[in-house]
Amino acid sequence: MHAIAETITETETFLARTTPARTAGSRARIWSGRVLSTLAILFLAVDAIGKLLELTPYVEATARLGFAPGAVFTLGVIETACVALYVIPRTAIVGAVLLTGWLGGAIATHVRLGSPLATHTLFPIYVAILIWGGLYLRDAWLRGILAPRRA
Repeated sequence: MHAIAETITETETFLARTTPARTAGSRARIWSGRVLSTLAILFLAVDAIGKLLELTPYVEATARLGFAPGAVFTLGVIETACVALYVIPRTAIVGAVLLTGWLGGAIATHVRLGSPLATHTLFPIYVAILIWGGLYLRDAWLRGILAPRRA
């Protein structure tokens, strides 16, 4: 029994040393991450709300992209779910992954339509940079995973 308790204690000590706290870091870094994340969230939330309300400009724009007008509400629900996962700290990484897929679909759609590169096709990449940059700055666990390993 003593050996098991000692092994558990050693494991807990190792994990405490190697797993940074989720919000560890300088206040400036954390707030910068929050600002970047908020910009992405606001843009995506406005887009999702426009789709959920089936506002005319959103329905028309979605139809121009080749989607059926009836799909607008469903797209809004999916986008809202992805944004909600990103907003919740415990599921933020899952939300970021899902939003990356969402934005990848937007890129593919614009490439297929031959949309202007800098303003339409690359715009989802700009949003993805805000999503991942904000998350990287505010989440020490993610920084720990992505940090280069030292010998």
